[in-house]
Amino acid sequence: MNTKVLTKYIEGMRFESYSDGHMIPLDISVENGGQDTGARPKPLLLTALSGCSGMDVVSILKKMKIENYELDIELEAEPTDDHPIYYHTITMAFKFKGENLNAERIMRAVNLSNEKYCGASEMLKKAANIIVKVYINEEEVVQ
Repeated sequence: MNTKVLTKYIEGMRFESYSDGHMIPLDISVENGGQDTGARPKPLLLTALSGCSGMDVVSILKKMKIENYELDIELEAEPTDDHPIYYHTITMAFKFKGENLNAERIMRAVNLSNEKYCGASEMLKKAANIIVKVYINEEEVVQ
C-alpha cells in the first residue's frame, strides 16, 4: 500500500502537512525568514527515525518479556557544509533506565530494529552514516 501525505502552503514559510489524519505544522526560524510556528523538515527525518526504531525496540522487548524500563532516544546529526545540506552522520543514543535490565537482549532488540526492521533507518543509511549507541542506567553498553 502506498503512503500519501498532503502538504499545504499557508503563508510566509509556513506549511501544514497531513499524514494519517494528523497535522504537522512546518516552518523555519525567524532569522531565516519564517515565523517559527512549526517543526523544521530535516529534523523531522530524525523524529521519524527515532520513532520508527523506538517502536520496533519496544515491540521486540515486549516479546522478550522485558518491561518496566524508561527509554529516551537522543539523536544528533551532523550536516554537510555545502548545498544541498543534508545529514552525513547521525548518532542515535538509546538510553534505558531500570533495574535488572538484560544488556544482551536490549542490544539484540536495538540491532534488529536498525539492521532489519526499521524502514526509516534503511532509507537514511543510503545517505548518512548512522552510529548507534546503547546506554543502560547511563553506562554505555559495548557490543
